[in-house]
Amino acid sequence: METGSLRISDIRPDFIYMMEQAVKAPSGHNTQPWLFRVQKDRIQILPDMSKSLPAVDPDNRELFISLGCATENLCIAAEAKGYTPLPFFSGSGEITVLLSEALMIKETSGLIEEISVRQTNRGIYSGEMIPSDQLSYLRNTPLEENISLHLWSKGEWEFDTLSSYIFAGNNRQMNDRLFKRELKSWMRFNKNHVRATSDGLSYAVFGAPNLPRLISETIMGSVLKAGIQNRGDKKKLDSSSHLALFALRINTLPEWFALGRSLQRFLLRATEKNIAFAFLNQPCEVRDLSGLLAKDLSFTNEIPALILRLGYAKRKMPYSPRKSWRERLVL
Repeated sequence: METGSLRISDIRPDFIYMMEQAVKAPSGHNTQPWLFRVQKDRIQILPDMSKSLPAVDPDNRELFISLGCATENLCIAAEAKGYTPLPFFSGSGEITVLLSEALMIKETSGLIEEISVRQTNRGIYSGEMIPSDQLSYLRNTPLEENISLHLWSKGEWEFDTLSSYIFAGNNRQMNDRLFKRELKSWMRFNKNHVRATSDGLSYAVFGAPNLPRLISETIMGSVLKAGIQNRGDKKKLDSSSHLALFALRINTLPEWFALGRSLQRFLLRATEKNIAFAFLNQPCEVRDLSGLLAKDLSFTNEIPALILRLGYAKRKMPYSPRKSWRERLVL
């Protein structure tokens, strides 16, 4: 077994394919906080702590959730190429996926094609309700240990409770100078800005036009106000069918990674059924609001970690930019 990193020219095409799928995972502010190290029989996914978000994600929980999402994509891609992936998560936050060629072809998850289709859709939805059979499919998403999933439909008291906490989260974050500074630093204000960085929150995913940066920066910056955000989120919630809440039973690093793997399975299942989704994590990102939310939902051993709204999109949104696996490779 080799332990040294491979040169780019020595990396198997199958391993390249796996990393190409891994980089399509979601991440907070589209920071893409992963690095790859490739050896003969394994791919390591390493945290890039230079992509941390100390204002919105001070303990790096959402960063490690993103690494779990990337790992799940890589494992699905490995199975599609005839490998048996075996991921290990180290105490330092590094992920090693051992890759052995399967002795016999086994049935894959069928979600490989959804990896490239999946997107976060921040637009207004149609208001159509998700039918019960598709909700059952989402509820039956395989979850890792210590991860729980709740789904509530529009009109249920839990939906209304979550909505009120989302608005409260906006009030807190949009009046937090450090939060807004960090958010603005990851905004990409026009096409040239996106091309120069290949990361961050593109103007296009918000439905904004391609304008000169000074104009776009002024316009996009002007909407970072609690009242504007709450009015927009109310319209988005009113147009949605359900809210999903992922919770942790243990709030430690291995569970964050496990939540990412579970989340990505859920997102790919939703994509398979043409169900749109967008994150509304504000109450989970403000520590005291998270505790109050858990109390109001009568949680005893669950910590709210992620919130998504679900529904049917009126249209596809532009995809967020991505850096290539080559740019994220550690030799």
